[in-house]
Amino acid sequence: MEYKIVFSDIDGTLLNHDRALSPATISTIKNLKDKLPFVLISARMPAAMRHLQEDLDINEQPIICYNGGLILVNGKAVSSTEIPINTLENLCDFNKNMNCHLSLYHSDEWYVPQYDQWAAREENNTKVKPDIKSNSDVLSSWKKDNKGAHKIMAMGDEAHIDEIKDFLSQNFQDQLHLYRSKPTYLEIANKEISKLTAIKFLLKNHFDLSPEQTIAFGDNYNDVEMIKGVGMGVAVGNARREVLEVANIVTQSGKEDGVANRLRELFKINVQD
Repeated sequence: MEYKIVFSDIDGTLLNHDRALSPATISTIKNLKDKLPFVLISARMPAAMRHLQEDLDINEQPIICYNGGLILVNGKAVSSTEIPINTLENLCDFNKNMNCHLSLYHSDEWYVPQYDQWAAREENNTKVKPDIKSNSDVLSSWKKDNKGAHKIMAMGDEAHIDEIKDFLSQNFQDQLHLYRSKPTYLEIANKEISKLTAIKFLLKNHFDLSPEQTIAFGDNYNDVEMIKGVGMGVAVGNARREVLEVANIVTQSGKEDGVANRLRELFKINVQD
């Protein structure tokens, strides 16, 4: 099979130990981009991806944000799937007594109820600064604008995250996808979307390519379906067991430039680090 396009996850996959793009990764992808498209796909918001696009010189390519909840082509949304506002209201009401941190995201908007350790950590990881606004005020504003959330991040004590997960599982099982990246984190998205649904949308509507012609790199639970569903699914060495089990190939870890190394081998790229 001749591969025509590459999609790559960001955190844990493409970034090094400093949560940045290494010189080897940048030079490899800059060399590759004239041969075939390289597209970023992530749970991140657009603003947390654009500076990486800039570094890689792939600004002309689409980006898949929020695990497929928002797809941008030339900066414009071509697909948007939100969590309904009434679901947000139910979650915020349930959370009032626990006061667990709920980050609310819509496109390039990121609201936190207060600037705490969770907000500071996310800002450090993504290089994006949140706006401080109570969950209730955000909901009130979004309700007027008929908007929902592309993503909710619940962050807090493990016991509180357990309670929120149980509440959402019991009441919105058919509507929400719940992704537990670590005991203190719960990522919440619309169940209709995934990284694979987003890839298939772009392949059909923008690139006129097939999943069989596609390479995808990933490391975490939200990458499993994507890795299974493309022509060549590549897991980085630090990937979760569930990803390693379905991958066609395992490369080095993200911290060891696994994506760049595999691309160099596949496409015979010779670059200076």
